[in-house]
Amino acid sequence: MIVKLTYAQLKKAVEDAYAACKDLPGGQNAHYIPYLAHVDSSLFGISLCLPDGRLISVGDTDYRLGIESVSKVHTAILVLKELGAKAVLDKIGADATGLPFNSIFAILLENDRPSTPLVNAGAITACSLVEPQGDADAKWKAIFDNMTDLLGSEPVLIDELYHSESATNFDNRSIAWLLKEYDRIYDDPMMALDLYTRQCSLGVTAEQLAISAATIADDGVNPLTKKRVFDAALSPKIVSLMAAVGFYEHSGDWLYESGLPAKTGVGGAVIGVMPGVFGVCAFAPPLDDAGNSVKAQAAIRHIMNSLNLNVFSNTHFDIAD
Repeated sequence: MIVKLTYAQLKKAVEDAYAACKDLPGGQNAHYIPYLAHVDSSLFGISLCLPDGRLISVGDTDYRLGIESVSKVHTAILVLKELGAKAVLDKIGADATGLPFNSIFAILLENDRPSTPLVNAGAITACSLVEPQGDADAKWKAIFDNMTDLLGSEPVLIDELYHSESATNFDNRSIAWLLKEYDRIYDDPMMALDLYTRQCSLGVTAEQLAISAATIADDGVNPLTKKRVFDAALSPKIVSLMAAVGFYEHSGDWLYESGLPAKTGVGGAVIGVMPGVFGVCAFAPPLDDAGNSVKAQAAIRHIMNSLNLNVFSNTHFDIAD
């Protein structure tokens, strides 16, 4: 069955979700990262981007937030582009851990791979795989340029966040050296960790993130710049990774309730990809116990459920003018 969705319907769904979730209580900022602990907890915004480049935005969608773990999606795309889907599967994997995003135990459970590029261990490994090997500056340029292509405009490194994370990333240091011990990292461990920390410290807006999600939804073509950022064959790969582990140990519950492959970050952003239909980002700093924004996930669920959208449905959705 094919269902036509109008721009007006989508706009109303976004605005209704914002109104319904704006005063939702609960959660707290990521207190273990000093910079994030002091971000205004009342910030809240939703942005939805269509494949033709039209944006529907409400709230604080121009605030420059710390991208944090949402960046894992973008760098996963980069290593998929550079190495191919099979190499990423062989060297990192695509399995959900069922454990928190920074789990050390998850590494010990896996015999040969860090599980997935969308948890900390796999994301650090992904940074180690970025070409060229051994050149931190060139690697960073590749990560930054790829992020810019996906967002449609440049992110900005938040120096205070970068230094705040670098001073407190003790778990990630342990993860990097454990990966080295098990031969699951492919360049200097501390270089890879620093690159990962820097990419997590990039400042982006909810609108930029919605555009990057829409780039994935439109098989690798950025809806604003019209540039082909990655091959269409890679789009199902990245969407499947988001579906499997985008909400870490709550990923199954999230998919069951929302029907939308999505990725969360402790900066308060959640991005979602409805293939062929739209990309969406909601942002609010207070997080639940798994590090997922309370308001952002509620808002995206509201949009999906109000429009009866579900990636697993037999219904196909088209956007009508």
